[in-house]
Amino acid sequence: MSLSVYDETNIFARIIRGEIPCNKVDECDHTLTFHDISPRAPIHVLVIPKGPYVSLEHFADAASAEEQIAYFAAISRVAKMLNVSEDGYRLTSNTGHNGFQEVFHLHVHLMAGEHLGPVRLPKQS
Repeated sequence: MSLSVYDETNIFARIIRGEIPCNKVDECDHTLTFHDISPRAPIHVLVIPKGPYVSLEHFADAASAEEQIAYFAAISRVAKMLNVSEDGYRLTSNTGHNGFQEVFHLHVHLMAGEHLGPVRLPKQS
């Protein structure tokens, strides 16, 4: 999958269009935040732009300044809404095959609600 060619049939595009329901947390003109269906932490939401962006690089290159500002503002707003700003949270965005990206629509996982431990990187051989 090219990291700049967007597939309009991906699950997040279908959620944005209302074809698939989600457990919505927050929405604005440019973003949608909803609970992950397979949570890895007590609080685990996905923050996605509504535009057709595959990765953070694609978003940085192709999204308008208004979309970019709205996306990062949504992440901050949701952290405050979920009351996780003080204790902390983790943001993760997987990109491409080596980054284990499963849905090729830019999304950030916001995880919190417990001590998540260190990020464990694979040992180098």
